[in-house]
Amino acid sequence: MKNKIALLLLACFTSPLVLAAEPPLGGDVQGLLDYARAHNPEFAAARLEADAAAQRVVSAQALPDPVLRTELMDFTNQGSNRGASLLPSQVGATRYLLMQSVPWFGRRELQRGIAEAQFGQSRGQTSATWAALAGNIKSVYAQYYYLAGSEKLTRETLTLMNSLEQVAQTRYAHGLAAQQDVIRAQLEQTDLRTELLELENMQHHMQGRLNALLSRPSMAALLQPAHLRPIPAAARLDLASLNEKLRARNPQLQMADAGVTEAEQSRALAYNNRYPGFTLGVAPTQTGNSVRSWDLMVEFNIPLQQGARRSQEHEAESVLAASTARREALLNKMQADLSESVSGLDTAQRTEALLVTRLLPQTALTYQSALTGYETGKVDFATLLEAQRQILKARRQQLKSQLEAQLRLSEIESLLGEEL
Repeated sequence: MKNKIALLLLACFTSPLVLAAEPPLGGDVQGLLDYARAHNPEFAAARLEADAAAQRVVSAQALPDPVLRTELMDFTNQGSNRGASLLPSQVGATRYLLMQSVPWFGRRELQRGIAEAQFGQSRGQTSATWAALAGNIKSVYAQYYYLAGSEKLTRETLTLMNSLEQVAQTRYAHGLAAQQDVIRAQLEQTDLRTELLELENMQHHMQGRLNALLSRPSMAALLQPAHLRPIPAAARLDLASLNEKLRARNPQLQMADAGVTEAEQSRALAYNNRYPGFTLGVAPTQTGNSVRSWDLMVEFNIPLQQGARRSQEHEAESVLAASTARREALLNKMQADLSESVSGLDTAQRTEALLVTRLLPQTALTYQSALTGYETGKVDFATLLEAQRQILKARRQQLKSQLEAQLRLSEIESLLGEEL
């Protein structure tokens, strides 16, 4: 019983500490990115693969292990009375041969160069994995913010429609309006409640997608998104400077560059294989308990299969040409994608500015005028509803413009491999 009480007390005191150790997620993007960097298994696997590739760089240049051979000569002692023996001092002679294979000059450096290029590809893959993961988190978070904002906007509109229903009921009670006005206000509220259900369902899906990207249970709690990331200043979105960053930092281009380097090193290695490798050896010979002679040896492999080597050289040339062409095609595509994303971001920003400075004030004035006109009997209820719908439409367009800007910013940062 005492043990159970002690365990219960321990759980009560330690559980809050455990919960406090992990800050709540969902309020902003940065917290989500930090969590994903530390916990996402796909990104962790990419880093481990890059570490494995780094270890191969060291082994690529290493010499083969030396070989030690021991030869017991005349271990039967020519049928003498001593008989056969396996002890080096009790046979006719014992020869020890220590051999070391040595590749042709420069071959080890070329092998190291290939391994370093493969390591560069692994690093590029790690960066590409993170860029894709971070881009997905930013995009899903922006959609989550958009849905939360749409829900808030719909609830505010529902409250407004309830007020309009009260106005219509008052006018109907005094014989100043038709009952149809009250019914239309109620129908409008029903549509808004249906829309709220759809928005709640979509937010549920977005929560599941965010938690999946964070490697958390799908139903793990997430805070409501508090704010979007600020859009960089126009000077930082200059297309020419962004293209320079693209060529220098894009993870896929880094992988393509490393692929070209690997192909160049492989081509040089194919030509280096025209020359033989050789083996050096030293062989002391033991007679009785002493070493009485020393031998040296050199062994060459003879590269006679020149047809096969020429084929390998042509293959290496083709691989290099293909890698170079693939990199050029990738660069052109990336530059086109970057230009499209920058243009889309600019359009989204200008659209939001137009909505804020022109359309939203205009729809607000239209609604106030329609409300006053309806209360005085100069405007019908349909006109008032249309004015209210225009406000809702304009505010949704503002949210959509903000979402579009965030999605475009996420695309740009994924292409650049860094945050702006």
